[in-house]
Amino acid sequence: MMVSKENLFNFKFILLIVFLVIIDALSKMAANNYLLYGQSSDTFLPIIDLLLIYNSGIAFGIFDKGGDMMPNLLLVITLIITTYIVKMVLEENIIRNKIALSLIAAGAIGNVIDRMNDGSVTDFLHLEILNFSFFIFNFADAFITFGAILIIYFELFKKRFNE
Repeated sequence: MMVSKENLFNFKFILLIVFLVIIDALSKMAANNYLLYGQSSDTFLPIIDLLLIYNSGIAFGIFDKGGDMMPNLLLVITLIITTYIVKMVLEENIIRNKIALSLIAAGAIGNVIDRMNDGSVTDFLHLEILNFSFFIFNFADAFITFGAILIIYFELFKKRFNE
């Protein structure tokens, strides 16, 4: 059986997605095992503290108080979006776009897996600058954000990339 170049090309990006999902899952597991809920720990990086919370909503806690039905609805919506993003990764031919979409897909899958367990997502990285709390996130959120920034950058500077 012969493996096509396209299938091998896609396989590399599927491996990247799986690798990033594993990093996210291991980091959430470590946060759950070693951090106390709601108590800030020592500085992880100069502007990032460790603070374990569980977010049953979406970005910035939006829809966090939606009752019992909201987590299930959010799970279904994120599953649909995640499936579409993975489809986009497989269909994309431009490597830089494929990388950016892979980051977004990995982050979405990481948060979907976490949400499937108990209806919430484990967040533990607390961005705080000059004693002002911005938000609490996880590696999956960082993957999604970085992937989105890359896509915006690539779109804004298309001429630089000869498209």
